[in-house]
This record gives sequence, structure tokens and C-alpha cells, in this order.
Amino acid sequence: MKLFGTDGVRGKAGTFLDAMTALKLAQAAGIYFRQHSKTKKILLGKDTRRSGYMIENALVSGFTSVGYDVIQIGPMPTPAIAYLTESMRCDAGIMLSASHNPFEDNGVKFFNCHGDKLSNKIEKEIEDIFFNNELIISSQCTDIEIGKAKRIDDVIGRYIVSIKSSFPKELTLNNMRIVLDCANGAAYKVGPTIFEELGADVIVVNDKPDGFNINEECGALHPKALGKLVVEYRADIGIALDGDADRLVVVDEKGDVIDGDKLIGAMAVYLKNHDLLQGDGCVTTVMSNKALEDYLSENGIKLHRANVGDKYVLEIMKNENINFGGEQSGHIIFSDVAKTGDGLASALQVIAMILCSGKKASEVLNPFELYPQILKNLMVEEKVPLDKIKGLEELLNKFRELGLRDLIRYSGTENKIRLLLEGKDQTLVENSMEELQQFIKSNIC
Repeated sequence: MKLFGTDGVRGKAGTFLDAMTALKLAQAAGIYFRQHSKTKKILLGKDTRRSGYMIENALVSGFTSVGYDVIQIGPMPTPAIAYLTESMRCDAGIMLSASHNPFEDNGVKFFNCHGDKLSNKIEKEIEDIFFNNELIISSQCTDIEIGKAKRIDDVIGRYIVSIKSSFPKELTLNNMRIVLDCANGAAYKVGPTIFEELGADVIVVNDKPDGFNINEECGALHPKALGKLVVEYRADIGIALDGDADRLVVVDEKGDVIDGDKLIGAMAVYLKNHDLLQGDGCVTTVMSNKALEDYLSENGIKLHRANVGDKYVLEIMKNENINFGGEQSGHIIFSDVAKTGDGLASALQVIAMILCSGKKASEVLNPFELYPQILKNLMVEEKVPLDKIKGLEELLNKFRELGLRDLIRYSGTENKIRLLLEGKDQTLVENSMEELQQFIKSNIC
């Protein structure tokens, strides 16, 4: 597809995603949702990027022009949009965010009336409408059919109550010190409030967005600084969110960053031991370490692998009737308490596990050792189909015969190719990755 990528429509604000594109995208989405409309209401939230002002107003113009009423709720986490879309009986929800990308990018994420991300099929239908100028022109409304927009500021409380209610009532965060990194993003208000109201001593950092500092050397993408603060403040745990707060990275009391696969493994076994894991299964992506798969198998849990993207993880979770899954990168999904990856809800579940264990975070969140894994990203001018790259399959087969696991894919949002090699021998993995990089550079970079 030309517009939609791995997670909605994303690109540099003002060029790929300019005001006219946003307006037309809203019209196309509005035309699609109008076919199944029950309330003629669209919920619209955003993160803290400066470009959000421009694109938000363009989206409002597009939706109202095709007869939709728009409810604007300002900066809120992506999972809040998923929850509130269903709670407020809207036909669809829109989150204006480029997630973990730098401030100059922005994106438009769509949710249906149930708070679920759209399937590829529906995204394709919206994209087809986007390029059908005749249909867009004929679908615009006049007179009393034109929609209206209003801003509501008090919905933040509904989301806070929802997240707090997911934390076990028999537990409290009293006597727990938490360092919370909000990434200067969408959770800069709700995050601190949730942890403080549950009784924690919270040290909050990166909670002063200026439109340009979202994800800048902070948050889930840069957790090492958080680790130093956890040690400095003698905190029990560090919580790092990304720009739209759907991603979680945890730092233990020693200041060490916990690998996402280890966190998923520890949580899956905890849920199973407490009879809270449906289907005796867990869903991750093709990026997850083989050591996680082996650890889960030892504990009677089957690992299902999905394509990269939390919506694909959730898709398999639904198909297999599984209530827990996630991505190594920090999208953790507890479908019993959240519609999608939710950094704040996931953080509370992890903390509950630690409290129930009576142990320190470093003990609970390191249940197994990872196999050596190397991931490299290379810029490319053109995304040549992998099966068209002469000699690539032969090279990968050679690696596989040596016992390595490989994953080669293009980024869904950037002109990058992502290379992953994994095996039990560190030296073999390093040498093989060097060979693979040289091959890629010689053929497509």
C-alpha cells in the first residue's frame, strides 16, 4: 500500500504527511466508517508533537466535511484512545502520533468502534477511497449535514480509573519508589497521576513536552539514563514509556535495563502459575529470542510467533484465545485489561508480579539467559524484494546449516533493511553478521 505502513499512516510531517494529505485521509476514512455508522462520532487524540496542531485541524476539517462530529481530547496515550473509543460509543478513534519516531515525524493510527486496530483489508479499502477523487467530491456534505467538533478535557479521568482498576485490589504501591520516564510524550499527565494515586513515591522525569523533545534521548528508546536515576534515587524500579505510551521498558533496582523477551517470559510463567494464562500460550513476534521459546516450552507454554507489529500479535491472540503477548521492543498486551499495548497497564501488571513474589525486580525479571543475537539496521535507497536479491537465500541457507536463526525484513515506516542473526555461539553470530552486512551493502545499499 502507498499510504498505510506497519501501524497506520506515518511519515515526515509537512511533506509525506502534510495538511492536505491529512484532510483527504480523514475524508476517505469518514466515508468508509459512515457505511457502518451508529453514532456519527469520531474520537481524536494526539501526542505532544508540534505538527499535531496542523494535522489535527486538517483531520477535523476532513471528518466534518463528510458529516462526522469530532470529539477532540488532546494529548492522551494511544491505548487511551482504544479504550475511550469503545467507552464513548464512537464509530472510530484516531490517534495522531508517530510513536517512538523523532518529533519531525507524525502519524495517524485508526481504531474501529470496538477499540481494535484496523485490519489490512480495511486499511486497503480506505486507501482506495483516498485515491478516488470523484467519490470524495461527491461524498462531501452541505447545510445541516456538515459535522461539528468539540473539545473535551475531562476524559482523562475515565482512562485513569480504568488503568487503576486493573491493579489487584489487595496490593498497594505504598513504600515503593518508582522513577517514571514519560519521554516528554502523551503520558506526561496520566502516568504520574496513576502511580501516585496508587500510593507510590514517584520521581517523574521528561514530563515537560515542548513540541520538539518527544523521545529525545529519553523514554523507552533511551533507558540507560533512567537506569542511572534509579540507582541515584535508590528506587525499586524504573518505568520508561515511549512518545504515545503504548510501549514499556523496565529498569531493575540495580539500574539494568530488562530485555523485553525476559519480561514477557517472566510474566507468562507468572500468569500460568496463577491460572491467569488462557490457552497455555503466549504470542510474540519473529524478533523474539529463541531462548524465550525454549524457556516457555520448559514451563508448558507454547510460543506463537506473529509478524512485527502489535496488531499482528493481537490478531493471533484472538485466533488462539490467548490473553497475553507482546513484542520484544516493549509492546506488552494483557487483553484482559487493555485493548492494545499499554505501557501503563503493563507496568502495573509487572509491578504486581514483583510484589507477589516478595523479591527484587532483578531477581524476578531475569528468568533465563538470552542466546547471542545481533540486530543491524542499514539505510537503503530502494526496497528491492528480498526474493529478487541474487545470492541472498544461498547465504542464509549457509547460516542456517551452522545453526543460526535469521530474519531479514524492511522497515514499514523508514527506508531501512533490518538484519537479525541469532545463535548460541557469539563469535559465529558476529562473523556471520559482518558477512551479511557486506553482502547487503554490495547488492542494495
